[in-house]
Amino acid sequence: MKQQTANSANTDLKKAGLKVTLPRVSILEILEEAEQHHMSAEDVYKTLLKNGNEIGLATVYRVLTQFEGAGLVTRHHFDGGQAIFELDTGDNHDHIVCLKTGKVAEFKDAVIEERLEQIAKDLGYTLNDHKIVLYGEVIESAKEKRRLQVRNTGTKKGR
Repeated sequence: MKQQTANSANTDLKKAGLKVTLPRVSILEILEEAEQHHMSAEDVYKTLLKNGNEIGLATVYRVLTQFEGAGLVTRHHFDGGQAIFELDTGDNHDHIVCLKTGKVAEFKDAVIEERLEQIAKDLGYTLNDHKIVLYGEVIESAKEKRRLQVRNTGTKKGR
């Protein structure tokens, strides 16, 4: 499986016009195998260290910037957070960001897509692209917050 991933990374780098180097292959493999599709440069760097790859943080930033320029990754700057990167899969999706934890989730909604097309048409435009970012709190965090507020109301039984 690891060999197949390395071959895929090599092929992707060559298609993007980038020289195949150990740092590039290692970083691309991390992005391809990541459970969390959105990773900061620091996340990539920590994963490299955990895997025994001694690649510097400056190199990670440089490679991610090269990947962005080559169209392999997309960089996002969500409000109040650091830049995160995700593989550019060519699909159009939007994001929701937890203001408390920084967790990022992706979503697609056909109704929203149709509505955006209609809005553009009504205004005399053809829609080429869009970015929607929603901000809120992960429900588990909100439930915990509500539960704490209920406990601290100061009400007593029998009153």
